[in-house]
Amino acid sequence: MAFWNRRKPIEAPAHAELKRTLSWPHLVALGVGAIVGAGIYALIGQGAGMAGPGVIVSFAIAGSVCACAALCYAELATMMPASGSAYTYTYSSLGEFAGWMVGWALILEYSVVVSAVAVGWSGYASGLLTGWGLDIPQMLPFGELGGHALHFNPLAVFIIFAVAGLLILGTRESAWINSALVVLKIAALLLFLAIALPAFDISRFTPFAPFGWGSTPTETGTNIGVMAGAAVMFFAFYGFDAVSTAAEETKNPGRDLAIGIVGSMLICTLLYMAVGAAAIGAMDFRAFAASGEPIALIVRALGQPEAAAIIGGVASIAIPTVILAFLYGQTRIFYVMARDGLLPRSWSRVHSKLGTPVFITLFTAVVCSALAGLLTLGEIASLANAGTLAAFIAVAVAVMVLRRREPGLERPFRTPLAWLLAPLAIVGCVYLFSSLNTGTIQRFFIWMAIGAPVYLLWGAHKSALATKR
Repeated sequence: MAFWNRRKPIEAPAHAELKRTLSWPHLVALGVGAIVGAGIYALIGQGAGMAGPGVIVSFAIAGSVCACAALCYAELATMMPASGSAYTYTYSSLGEFAGWMVGWALILEYSVVVSAVAVGWSGYASGLLTGWGLDIPQMLPFGELGGHALHFNPLAVFIIFAVAGLLILGTRESAWINSALVVLKIAALLLFLAIALPAFDISRFTPFAPFGWGSTPTETGTNIGVMAGAAVMFFAFYGFDAVSTAAEETKNPGRDLAIGIVGSMLICTLLYMAVGAAAIGAMDFRAFAASGEPIALIVRALGQPEAAAIIGGVASIAIPTVILAFLYGQTRIFYVMARDGLLPRSWSRVHSKLGTPVFITLFTAVVCSALAGLLTLGEIASLANAGTLAAFIAVAVAVMVLRRREPGLERPFRTPLAWLLAPLAIVGCVYLFSSLNTGTIQRFFIWMAIGAPVYLLWGAHKSALATKR
């Protein structure tokens, strides 16, 4: 059979080695932990600067696109309770080559998100440590390569390996710590709402869309408008797909995966819209649009410096939950691709006592640390959206293909109105992809162009389906 037609069977692995220790509360917390992070704590200012008060609609649009994709993920995750997320679903529905390319895009998404969040966290942590009298620089320059300045980010590397160590110790232990930190993050946002809502002034929402409803380029190369804001706010929503990578470690995947994916999206969408509305109602959006910490800035301006310090401190402590969720997801995608033979099979070994893939977790930490330690946040963050959008499109297509090809397969969760929501997810993702800046789109296609020959030289000959092992 030609490599592009080889498809994985739609079933759970016969001999899963990962321990099943997670239930739906762990999965909801994993999803919320991945979604709620720098996106709401920092990007709300940038989004408001692009869309004005209309950023509330930007949140709704980005959230709606992600919700359509999330419902598609939920159907496939319960049909195929195997790790690998969009990679596994694409491999089983569209074929091996398509599966590899989606897996390659996911490697970009997850690695870049881990690196970007680690770099962002290092800025918070550096400031916090300075306040405690510990002067640990965020960047240490050490030369130049091909005209590119090289530097080392010790705090970013530290947090990545700290989280990797936690994941190696055990998935259940990591999940409980993640859940505790998620509660802290939500509590900090609820504190913000309690302070900001009494200062709410509806007049600050006029004009509602001062920069228009579309996405208009400016002389500086950035875009403004409500749809431009939606393209940025999209970064604040995704992360629920990390839940689907936990399929083989979930006690009751047929029920718990759907609750984890849809539940985390619902919680975060409502929370984001409430925080966005409270922020704009409490302060003119122009006053916090350029701030790297808009939530804390608004609270300080309202005469609550102690609360601002608490919110900033919680962000510093709890943002690593995003690193945990995405590093976890990346290790499981690497693990499944190795088990399928598309990466070296030795990478899929699981520790006999810990029940975790130790080698692949350390390997992932090294890759992400190299990105986080050597590149700046601006150089790595924007690529995450491109890889995610590609994966979301593939998942929506997979739902429709399997509805036609395998209508009789058991679907513990069925995407409601699938023939409407799946196309909406595709159209929304394509539009948001086209709203990315030209440089990001070019770098994404360069990455994908590298992935194709890697597959042809290795995976097409070494995969489990190719060798019948």
